[in-house]
Amino acid sequence: MRKWSPLIAICLGTFLLLVDVTIVVVALPAIGDKFGAGYADLQWVLDGYALALAALLLGAGSLADRYGRRRTYLIGIGLFALSSLLCAVAPNEQALIAARILQGAGGAAMFATTVALLNVTYHGRDRGVAFGVWGAVNGAAAAAGPLAGGLLTEHFGWRWIFLVNLPICVAAVWFTVRSVAESKAPRAGRFDLPGTISFTVAAGAVTYGLIRAGEAGWTDTVALTAFAAGTAALLAFLAAELRSDHPMLDLSLFRRAPFAVLIVAAFLTQAAAFAYLPFTTVWLQQVLGNGPVDAGLVGALPMAVASLVVGAAAGRLLQRVSPRWTVGFGLLLIAAGDLMQARLDADSTGTALIPGLIVAGIGVGAVLPSLSSAVLGEVPRERSGMAGGALNTFRQLGFALGVAVFGTIFAHRVSDGHGQPAAFADGLNATLTVAAVVALVGGVLVLAVVRHHPVPASGPQAPAPSPTPAPSHA
Repeated sequence: MRKWSPLIAICLGTFLLLVDVTIVVVALPAIGDKFGAGYADLQWVLDGYALALAALLLGAGSLADRYGRRRTYLIGIGLFALSSLLCAVAPNEQALIAARILQGAGGAAMFATTVALLNVTYHGRDRGVAFGVWGAVNGAAAAAGPLAGGLLTEHFGWRWIFLVNLPICVAAVWFTVRSVAESKAPRAGRFDLPGTISFTVAAGAVTYGLIRAGEAGWTDTVALTAFAAGTAALLAFLAAELRSDHPMLDLSLFRRAPFAVLIVAAFLTQAAAFAYLPFTTVWLQQVLGNGPVDAGLVGALPMAVASLVVGAAAGRLLQRVSPRWTVGFGLLLIAAGDLMQARLDADSTGTALIPGLIVAGIGVGAVLPSLSSAVLGEVPRERSGMAGGALNTFRQLGFALGVAVFGTIFAHRVSDGHGQPAAFADGLNATLTVAAVVALVGGVLVLAVVRHHPVPASGPQAPAPSPTPAPSHA
């Protein structure tokens, strides 16, 4: 048991931070009813967390390499526990959104250290076992989130989806303090403060602009100002990374077309496969009258289970196939699944979504395990930590920006139809159609550009090597 205590500590934190991406989805209508919040505020309950997680992940990895991964992991758990409590007692939607942003910061500190901690703790066969279990926990978190959120919301109230985090955080701290050894990078570079700040501002401003445009229109002065600020911050980020001796993201990696396309594919996968689910939940609960449990069972669980089954059953086989096929055709399956769902009308029931969710889930199960090994196979081993951090960052950004874009489409169609059931169905159809186009574009890009098998011994089953001067991230 003592040998696997570090794995338990790391898996507890990983499960928490990933399940909190999706556990809130089925609780959104209940939160909206409690606070009288509109679509824009509900989008921020999701996006505040995802954006903080994405924007701070690379910077947190750099800090962990410099000051200690165990210390950073423990700080992340503490911040996650405190912010979960603040979420649970939030008196209004503004306080809840602020607490969710803080929760994302804690999640970033945890997520940025998980791979490195496992890598330095386990060796040989034990390392393979550890990363296999950790990968299964990643999949289980996606499957458990909607159902756990539905059960807690329906039987105890939405605040319990945050309160339940507290005892798990205590257990994670106990296991970490007792069993996880401290480790640092021997030659860690300086913390990239300009890059971290400019990247955070760029992501936040663009997302705010998208959500604001959905409310007030694309010519709204505030929305246009946010887009301008986001563009300026993005340019500042690019300039900071090009000039830095220790960038948190080495932009030269993107000169290799397959790497750049795979990162784009990760971004598009999260948007196309997951970012429409909040609006599916709104339709299931507010229009069809399903409870949170039924909304979780029908609206998200079929995809999560299909993805988990495919990833577990075919994981080894998929690793032997070129990512051109697994990622490319996986994205095409996601596109097909989205289109299968985009056939709703005023008389449709939730079961109409299930076949398309299963097909999309099969695509997700093919894409996600292959992406990790494919991305790491496109970079030198000394850049594997940074490449893994970039992959996770862009995945979370895809979800956050996808929610913002799809929310604009959905809200526009619903308002045009004066909130009638047919308008909700039309809004969801439009959202799913755009999601399908996003997945189709990603699939075509991968099939056109990525042409060779990834380098063996990369990916989750053969994790990043011991740290080097490059930051080592999750």
